[in-house]
Formats: sequence, structure tokens, C-alpha cells
Amino acid sequence: MDLSINGQTRTLSDAAVDPAMPLLWALRDVLNMTGTKFGCGVAACGACTVLVDGQAVRSCVAPLASVAGKQIRTIEALGNADKPHALQTAWVAHQVPQCGYCQSGMLMAAAALLAKNANPSDADIDAAITNICRCGTYPRIRDAIKSAATALWGKT
Repeated sequence: MDLSINGQTRTLSDAAVDPAMPLLWALRDVLNMTGTKFGCGVAACGACTVLVDGQAVRSCVAPLASVAGKQIRTIEALGNADKPHALQTAWVAHQVPQCGYCQSGMLMAAAALLAKNANPSDADIDAAITNICRCGTYPRIRDAIKSAATALWGKT
């Protein structure tokens, strides 16, 4: 099975994967891409969120067959130390991460939101970001998303 991940075609051997295997396990266990986290396994927490054709998807319940032929983007492609994404810069500036476990999924969900909405309100953010943060940094998350929107699109 071929998957398009972060702009590259990755071939997964039929011996290593089954079409019903969740994308999360293919990423973590087969491809050794550990930025996407396992949280709950039932699509409730959002720690495993990746983008599939630009939409936030909980990879723990997304079978490989459902993402074949689509563009998958993981936290590894959001930004890097030399050129962080505006969200990553805002996350640091607003001191969003506490324990940090939910952050990769939270950032990917926020990236999907900002790709569709250049000036999200608190209500827009709350509706789009259903990820769970056990540390409760939701006010900081909202502020960081708004700061990133300003950096990306010049909106206030």
C-alpha cells in the first residue's frame, strides 16, 4: 500500500499492514514517525490528530484504506527548529504546553482551522478544536491560535 505522507510517497508492505489497520499504528509502528501520539484509541482526545486532505482526522480510528490516495500531513511536516510554523511560535510565546502530550494533535487541529478560517473567534476555535488538554490550557490555546492567525494572515 502506498500512502502520501508529508509530500512523500511511502510504501507499506502488505506483510506489515492491513487495510483495516489504523493510520496511527502505521505511522508510529511501521514508519517510526512518533510525533503523532496515542491517547485514547477511540477518537475522543485528539492526541493522534493528523491532516488528511487538509481536514483534521483522528488517526487512531482512521483505517489505512480510508486514507489511501489522500494527502496525509503529520506534525513532522508542520515546521522545524529552523523554520517553525506560526502556530508553533505562538504556542511557545503563549506558554501553551504544560505536559505537552496533546500538543502535536492540538497543533494539527489548529492548522486545519487556520487553513479554513483566517480570523477565528473563540466560538470558532471551540467548535474546531475538540482535542482534550488535561492541563487545561484552553485560554492560552485560543490566544495562540489568534496570534498565529495574525502572523499568517494579518488578521486581528
